[in-house]
Amino acid sequence: MRDIQRWLVSAGTLSERLIADLEGYEEVKQRAYGANPWFVPEFIDTALQSILDEFLNPEKLQSWLSNYPERSGYPKNIGLIMAGNLPLVGFHDLLCVLAAGHRAIIKLSDKDPYLLPWITHHWAEILPELKDDIQYTERLEGYDAVIATGSNNSARYFEYYFASCPHILRRNRNGVAVLTGHEQVEELKGLASDIMLFFGLGCRNVSKIYLPAGYDLEKLREALSDWSQLAYHTRYGHNLEYDAAIYIINQVPHLHLGSLILTEQADIASRIGCVHYGYYSSHDELLQMLEQDRDAIQCVVSGVPMEGWEFVPFGQSQRPRLAQYADGVDTMRFLTQL
Repeated sequence: MRDIQRWLVSAGTLSERLIADLEGYEEVKQRAYGANPWFVPEFIDTALQSILDEFLNPEKLQSWLSNYPERSGYPKNIGLIMAGNLPLVGFHDLLCVLAAGHRAIIKLSDKDPYLLPWITHHWAEILPELKDDIQYTERLEGYDAVIATGSNNSARYFEYYFASCPHILRRNRNGVAVLTGHEQVEELKGLASDIMLFFGLGCRNVSKIYLPAGYDLEKLREALSDWSQLAYHTRYGHNLEYDAAIYIINQVPHLHLGSLILTEQADIASRIGCVHYGYYSSHDELLQMLEQDRDAIQCVVSGVPMEGWEFVPFGQSQRPRLAQYADGVDTMRFLTQL
């Protein structure tokens, strides 16, 4: 069994070590950006800061772990297939595996091959037993259970390959937002962050907005102005220009806000550089619309709690807390019951 108190202390020490390793961090950040142009340095900074604030805080970790029974039995080998859409997006899964006293066998995404090993190298120097508990591999073998994150297409393969072992398989989901028309400027700026951070590539990024009938979309223009520089990013800018051209050619009504295109669509998932919107005429209709697409929604961002959904305030969609699990599946519960 892992010494939890020692492990908690090591998490706090790790946070301090990562902050102190300025030279190593700058080097690994540039390598990550070179391997994946979507990982601009400021977004890597944001991802790491969220981990330091939410996932490596000993007090928050202790409070989180107090909700789970201490696991009995021998540690299991947990295969982790990491996504690569955001910097360090798989860190929470690794954290859960280690917190539950298991060993992690990690298949990194080729889109994010450098950042996590930099962190775990430091952690293993602080807590030497982690050298045996964290293994990186190109081919997943010798696992007792699997947590795999990918697209809807890859999930079908995961279901076949991992059918015989306990597993959590994650598919495409997106964040949505609900506006009432009474939001303050700062709340709309928070929404802009929920949309634009990481170029909108995360499963918690807002890809659709539910609006009250008659809402003036121009209210969003000023809120998005802080993100205008993203239009000059080569890949994002090309996507933005392509989407605009397609909408014009196909005569699809849309509003171009400089760094983002808004178009009225029923789908939850949207193209890079675009956000869909739809209107509701009553609160009951809104709840019905959300429920209808529950399997496609990762989180609901709003200014007030929505019945049946975990409350995520504006500006917080990409700062999940320890107990905010992807797809609503309690990863720690799964791991402690193995």
